[in-house]
Amino acid sequence: MNDGAGSDSSAPRGVYIALLSIHGLVRGENIELGRDADTGGQVKYVVDLARQLGEHPDVHRVDLLTRRIDDKKISTDYSQRVEVLSDKANIVRIACGPRRYLRKETLWPYLGQFVENALQHFRELGQVPDVVHGHYADAGMAGSHLAALLDVPFVFTGHSLGYSKLERLLEKGLTREQVEKRYNISQRIEAEEAALDAAELVVTSTTQEKDEQYAAYANSHSRRMAVIPPGVNLSDFSPGGSRFRKPPIHRAIARFLEDPNKPMILALSRADERKNVRTLLKAYAKTPALREKANLVLVLGNRDNIREMEAGPRKVLRRLLMDIDKYDLYGHVAYPKHHDPGDVPDIYRLAAKSRGVFVNPALTEPFGLTIIEA
Repeated sequence: MNDGAGSDSSAPRGVYIALLSIHGLVRGENIELGRDADTGGQVKYVVDLARQLGEHPDVHRVDLLTRRIDDKKISTDYSQRVEVLSDKANIVRIACGPRRYLRKETLWPYLGQFVENALQHFRELGQVPDVVHGHYADAGMAGSHLAALLDVPFVFTGHSLGYSKLERLLEKGLTREQVEKRYNISQRIEAEEAALDAAELVVTSTTQEKDEQYAAYANSHSRRMAVIPPGVNLSDFSPGGSRFRKPPIHRAIARFLEDPNKPMILALSRADERKNVRTLLKAYAKTPALREKANLVLVLGNRDNIREMEAGPRKVLRRLLMDIDKYDLYGHVAYPKHHDPGDVPDIYRLAAKSRGVFVNPALTEPFGLTIIEA
């Protein structure tokens, strides 16, 4: 078996780090950000983290363990056992449960199998990680069990938290029973409590997350927490310079607009109700002076046929399109169908060059990757 990077036994031994991020579509290149609710900023975060840790001189090997998926509806990339990210960093895909792609709320029964197969990976490799770092509640549960079996330290990053989600959904008018049925919220909170109890270090993104969001948990201890804000690759996300030329993605945006040269009001996110993009659209629609001065550009993931999308993003997009028609915003709002990950820095640059603004209208933002990128 090709164990990927870092498998050369003659290499100097440093720290071996196992990162766990189980749900979503995880690959090293052309990450499908926004394809669904499970493939968002966390996926980019853990892939970038694996690469950056692999650059550290004291690190011998980094394995990013995620779920192996063999599903004709998605790319065969996600069925590859090992994907090399760099000389010392890999994505290692671990089989658990059905081969098909599953949303994260349905993965709980299969996490025990994930742990068993992860142990088998370490046996075949002939190495035990020095630390296990779990990302999100599912990997928090699996990672804490794995670290206990290996007798190594466990680190936990929640990314977003079950109690915060429960509070938000109840405020929207859902009942506890409805939330439980759709999101398995009790299972998630229980997993977060277990992860917090086992963790020697809990990584948070903000002081607010550390002091307020985690305060709801019985096993939360501030002395074990560190605030490490997420970052971006500055070689990608930087100003375009004086010789900036309009990139190909400009054409995909401009074709929607009567006057593409107006300043741009840009929002970039998944087509997810939590991102609150509809409120931004309505504010724009109801402000004639704003419509006169600027275009609204909504980059909401990729789509082929809205009818074939999952229920959540389909609902969001249909409502947006109905509002565009209701307020007759044709020629003022752009909503391109496709973009590649490499287009994202160019989209920000286009907004900047137009003397526009970037808006993140989400009511709560546990991660905030786009804010940092912009």
